[in-house]
Amino acid sequence: MTAPAPPQTLLLEARGLSAGYGSLAAVRDLDLQLGRGEIVALLGPNGAGKTTTLRTLAGALRPLGGEVLLNGRPTRAPLHRRSRQGLAYVPEERSVFMSLTAAENLRVGDGRPERALELFPELRPHLKRRAGLLSGGQQQILTLARALASGPQVLLADELSLGLAPLIVARLLEAVREAANRGVGVLLVEQHAQQALAVADRVYVLQRGRIALEGPADEIRGRLDELEQTYLAGPAAGTPAR
Repeated sequence: MTAPAPPQTLLLEARGLSAGYGSLAAVRDLDLQLGRGEIVALLGPNGAGKTTTLRTLAGALRPLGGEVLLNGRPTRAPLHRRSRQGLAYVPEERSVFMSLTAAENLRVGDGRPERALELFPELRPHLKRRAGLLSGGQQQILTLARALASGPQVLLADELSLGLAPLIVARLLEAVREAANRGVGVLLVEQHAQQALAVADRVYVLQRGRIALEGPADEIRGRLDELEQTYLAGPAAGTPAR
């Protein structure tokens, strides 16, 4: 398959990236590009290396080899510094402060709370409630609202849909699409391939720590048999399930 042409304005890039835990590489020789205003889905079975890739791109995990470029410049900065350079990271686990109210959670972020409420007005009735009393879907909306209110250039999102009702998932993905339409580059890790393919522009499919498929989302949708085979193959022996 001919690889798609790279986006004209690259925001985030991995070149020959290897990453993992200790000396064990869960991802090997990964080349990945994310352009302005596009959604790129990173798919693959459990243990393929999706979360490891996202954590390394975010600066939460140091690479074992290769390099990460943010806005065209190589970086080894930690997550808190990359966030000041326009990168927002929504991890797999919900990153709300359970003892704080929803309003207080929004004030903890780098963006304006009012901007978060413009993006997600459904949070307004719950501002005085402690985040720990919100539903899982409301907590995830709160997390994404805080991330997008910071006005990022790059959004890295890990399993937004995990354990959530279809209506909430649709709302989250709608907000991600709107962010991309405003120029944000979005890298979306998603276990449910069909949901990701419905919103993505381009796709990378990981299998055992390496890219097995890549291309425009509409092309990958026509190759679901190959995509299914990557999921059936599963992780390599000894690879951390991340």
